[in-house]
Amino acid sequence: MQRISGWRRLALWPFGLLVRLWIRTLRIEVSPEDLRNYMKSDEPVAMVLWHNRLFLAALIYQRFRRGKPMYALVSASKDGAWLDAFFALIGLSTVRGSSHRLGREAATALVEVLRAGFDVGITPDGPKGPIYEFKPGALIVTRRTKTPILLIGAEFENAWRLRRSWDKFYLPKPFSRVRMRCDHIPAVELADRDQATARLQARLLEINPDREYPAR
Repeated sequence: MQRISGWRRLALWPFGLLVRLWIRTLRIEVSPEDLRNYMKSDEPVAMVLWHNRLFLAALIYQRFRRGKPMYALVSASKDGAWLDAFFALIGLSTVRGSSHRLGREAATALVEVLRAGFDVGITPDGPKGPIYEFKPGALIVTRRTKTPILLIGAEFENAWRLRRSWDKFYLPKPFSRVRMRCDHIPAVELADRDQATARLQARLLEINPDREYPAR
């Protein structure tokens, strides 16, 4: 299990502060229905978003889910160690383990988190893609615990993209507008894994417009 400690972890602190300030500058648009879904708190939920929208995890937590612990699945690799350290700075907890097909240990840990009453976050096309491919393994935890899903969508008015990353990661520019979406998917609709996988992928593509990778 790779971890970041010492001066390297300390070096991330200014970046964590920068992200908090950055998020506060964003102009968020969200409909009343989507806002109700974001604020849903009567039961644990699994938030599902594309890997290239991960910057918004901190925004969602701070603006919509404040005070309700959220755990994100982060790989055991060195890259995952940096992400683990960064998430800790912005108030998110992590579950470390193999995220390839949701490894057994990672899946078990996420199940325990949900049964304890906490939310989890899953990127169904992570950690290495292909971009916008919803892997069936992403539903293992939600189907096992009969947990509803919140599908997260975002359309950026103005954003940078990390062209060399496999997912073309989005960074919304400070003071820009972000149109946020959130669909609530009841657990009963996840019973058929293959059917649910195809439907959720189509819906995530629809609520996350990308001119380079249009909805298929």
